[in-house]
Amino acid sequence: MTDSRKKAGLTSLELCAGAGGQAIGLETAGYVHQAVVEIDHDCCDTLRLNRPNWNVLEQDIKKLKAKLYKGVDLFAAGLPCPPFSIAGQKLGLKDDRNLFPTALDLIDEIRPRAIMIENVRGFLEPGFYRYRENHLRDRLWKMGYLTQWRILNAPDFGVSQLRPRVVIVALQRDNWDRFDWPQVEPKNPPTVGEVLYPLMASRGWSGAERWKAKADDIAPTIVGGSKKHGGPDLGPTRAKRAWASLGVDGMGIADEAPGPDAPLDYMPRLTVSMVAKLQGFPDDWKISGRKTAAYRQIGNAFPPPIAAAVAENIKKALTKKHSFRVVRAA
Repeated sequence: MTDSRKKAGLTSLELCAGAGGQAIGLETAGYVHQAVVEIDHDCCDTLRLNRPNWNVLEQDIKKLKAKLYKGVDLFAAGLPCPPFSIAGQKLGLKDDRNLFPTALDLIDEIRPRAIMIENVRGFLEPGFYRYRENHLRDRLWKMGYLTQWRILNAPDFGVSQLRPRVVIVALQRDNWDRFDWPQVEPKNPPTVGEVLYPLMASRGWSGAERWKAKADDIAPTIVGGSKKHGGPDLGPTRAKRAWASLGVDGMGIADEAPGPDAPLDYMPRLTVSMVAKLQGFPDDWKISGRKTAAYRQIGNAFPPPIAAAVAENIKKALTKKHSFRVVRAA
C-alpha cells in the first residue's frame, strides 16, 4: 500500500462484496477502498458499472495476495451466510461454503487495525457458541484483537425493512475502549408505501395513491435466494402473506412499474429498483445482469446505512485519542 493512498483517508479492504451494499457504506463513512473482492461475475459488473475507479477483483478470496494489503485500516467482509442460516442446514465449520477460516488466515497476514464482518443472525444460535468462541474470538485474541458482535436491525438505521443482521467488530486491543456501537434512529423509518410511491406511480398508474395507503408498514425481510433455486420471488409462503398485506404480489419480480391501464385495485409486483430502494441503496445505483441475477444481488445485500453507521464509529475509534488500558472481558 502506497503512502499517497494512505494519506487520502482511512483505507479498507472488502471481501465478498456482492452488489456493494457494505462497500457503499464504507465509502459513505469516508474509507478509501484498496480493493473490493467478489467472485460473482454479475456482482463485479455492478461494482464496476457504478464505481469504475474502484479496484474490483473478480476472484476467489482464497487466491488473494494478502501481502499487498498489509496494514490496511479496516478489513471488511460479507462472508457467505448459508453455513449459519436458519433456512439452511446450519453446518457451520463443516460447510464447504464457510469462509471464516480463510478470512481469519488473511487477517493474520494483513493485520488490519480493525475488522468488520456481517452475517445472518443464525450465527448467534446456541449451537454455534463453541465456534464463535474457539474459532473466532479466541483466534482473534491471539492476534491482538478484542471482538464483539451485535444483532443490528435495519429499521433502527432508517431502512424500511425488517432485516436483522449480525455485525462482528474487532479492533486491536489498545483501540477497543474508543469504540461504541452506533445509536439507533429516534424515529420509525418510512413505510413501504411512502418509500416506493414515486416509483410505483412513475408510469401513470392511477391506483398508486390508493396502494400507498395500504402499504402502511415496513417490509418483511427481503430474501435473495441462491443460484441453486428457481427465479426471483419475495420469499417463503409466510413472507408472501406479509407482502400481500402490504398490497404486494410476492410471487415474482416485475420488469417495470404498473402502467396507466392497470386496475385501481391491482396488486403490483416489485421491480429490482424498488427492492434496492427498500434495501437502502442509493437511487442512482445500477444493477447489472438479467432480472433474476439482479434481484439476487440486491436481495442478499447488506443495507448500506447499517454499514455506514458501524464503519463511522470504527473510524472514530481509530482516529481519537484515549488513555485507558483494555483488559479482556470475562
